Amino acid sequence: MDVLIIDDEQPAREEICHLLTQEADLRVVGECANAIEGISAINRHKPDVVFLDIQMPRISGLEMLSMLDPETLPRIVFLTAFDEYAVQAFDQDAFDYLLKPIDPARLDVTLRRLRRDRSPEQASALFQAAAPLKQIPCPGHLRVLLIKVDDVEFATSKASGVHITTHTGSEHFTELSLRTLEEKTPFLRCHRQYLVNPEHIREIAFQEGGGAEIITRSEHHLPVSRRLLPELKEKLGFA
Repeated sequence: MDVLIIDDEQPAREEICHLLTQEADLRVVGECANAIEGISAINRHKPDVVFLDIQMPRISGLEMLSMLDPETLPRIVFLTAFDEYAVQAFDQDAFDYLLKPIDPARLDVTLRRLRRDRSPEQASALFQAAAPLKQIPCPGHLRVLLIKVDDVEFATSKASGVHITTHTGSEHFTELSLRTLEEKTPFLRCHRQYLVNPEHIREIAFQEGGGAEIITRSEHHLPVSRRLLPELKEKLGFA
């Protein structure tokens, strides 16, 4: 099994990495110090299991769950130093949790469960239970912008990745997938490559041949596919 460790404390990462590398059938594919690094590493490595710290600055482990792609979500083992967070982790349908510092015997129990049950069902339930997104992380040079969902007009998938555009016209790259944004925000799918925030729709212009175009409040023109138009009209309340 490929394993990723996400914890903002280096000694904690080193501790669990040391324990996991003693297992012949486990491979630690990466260590991350925060949620943004973690999302990128999950997208890149596609690990089977993520050991995820619950308490991290800016974006907690629980908040990070709603930012992951539901189609590729790995099994999650929470790491925490506080029992109340462990209870919350189980409320979120986590695969398992470990209290820090890690007890090797307790870790062995978790590893036996992981080897026995390779079903992705727990991960899917965990994503569905995670709270909706309130902000979207956008990595930049030596910084991470956290943009409020309410400020985003639309999101689009390009060759370079997923980008969001705010009501001020600024465009930002995000590690989040369109599928994640569709599942965890109010954004509506209007085209295979576009999601639109319904609060920023100024008008829908219908075209000959059954197509349409969305015009946002800041004058962006977004395509609407004929296949998605009936569903979009229904969700906007004028089907």
